[in-house]
Amino acid sequence: MPTLLQACSPYVPSDKALRNSPLPDMALAINAASAKLAGRVAEETRRTLIRHMAVINSYYSNLIEGNRTLPHEIRAAQQGEFSADPAKRDLQLESLAHIEAQNWLQDQSPGLDKLFTADFIQAIHRQFYRHIPNTFRELKNEQGEVIEQVIPGDWRSKPVTVGRHHPPPPETLPQFMQQFCETYHPSRYSGDRKVIAVMCAHHRLAWIHPFADGNGRVMRLFTDASLRALGLESEGVWCLSRGLARSSTQYKAALAHTDMPRQGDYDGRGQLSESALLAFCQFMLETALDQIQYMDELLALDAIQARIASYVQARNDNRVSGMGQLKEAASLVLYSAFLQGRLKRAHALELTGMPERSARRLLSQLKQEGLLTEISPRSDLYWAIPAHAEPWYFPQLAPA
Repeated sequence: MPTLLQACSPYVPSDKALRNSPLPDMALAINAASAKLAGRVAEETRRTLIRHMAVINSYYSNLIEGNRTLPHEIRAAQQGEFSADPAKRDLQLESLAHIEAQNWLQDQSPGLDKLFTADFIQAIHRQFYRHIPNTFRELKNEQGEVIEQVIPGDWRSKPVTVGRHHPPPPETLPQFMQQFCETYHPSRYSGDRKVIAVMCAHHRLAWIHPFADGNGRVMRLFTDASLRALGLESEGVWCLSRGLARSSTQYKAALAHTDMPRQGDYDGRGQLSESALLAFCQFMLETALDQIQYMDELLALDAIQARIASYVQARNDNRVSGMGQLKEAASLVLYSAFLQGRLKRAHALELTGMPERSARRLLSQLKQEGLLTEISPRSDLYWAIPAHAEPWYFPQLAPA
């Protein structure tokens, strides 16, 4: 029976190949940029951003698979508002299932020893597919006939072909996945090699194609969780899937190209092409760094302060559809809530610079419109990102 090392080696590029590549420096840059981004926001604000970005991540990861359920449609579904079209409703439910899987992973916060096990990878698939509509568990042939049912968390039971690639036969999957987890456990690598190994694992998991369906979503969820477990604390504030979706054609081509067998004596010593693996890792690292830097620029204090002020001005210029006027004092209150993570009510009242009755009316308006949230009527106030403010706070984050 073939082993993982024989069938899809090299599992990471050789030290010699890495020394002649930009990958180690890129991995260091990602660690530094992620740490910088993590230091930009208070803990409560970080949690708000992660909750908001779960919808964005769901949108982009599903978009890669051909599901274009827009963020406002996903948020409508979160509020129990579904399309009357059964097909669109199922797509909304699929997006919600992806968010549920993300939330589960956040709550689990798995360490590397737990994450890099075959059982846990199956659990990710199970958490995703347990909420998927039954219509999406049916795999059909070109004639529209159901040929297989996806069982949440189970390895695929039939041979498949993905483009020109023939993944391992189903009877070998338990062994392959055990070897995959042992081979890519980050304890085997040091320093910058840890992040590089995670990016290599992203392709090799696609190469194994362990599930009948849902492999792309699962491997992106697994990669996100792996980066968090490595200590990239800002992962979740930035969204790798956004970058992959914006370069979807290149991403899919890179995955397919990395399936290529070794091309002669100067292309490593494994069964697959080392140069293709290097190129794939560079693409993934470039994408991650681009998304970290994008969010870092958005969350720079002077930039977010200016965009909050622009939103308030847009309200007063009647440029925010369906929303009325908003006192200018709201800008300072909202920016302070972003900056500090939480605001004492007395401090929020002081920030308005208004008489108490007027200040209370303003805070009530900000809460009613979702710009501030509270745990209870006496709790601190927290910054929030309602749909009507998102295009102003985070331009180009996602389609309106």
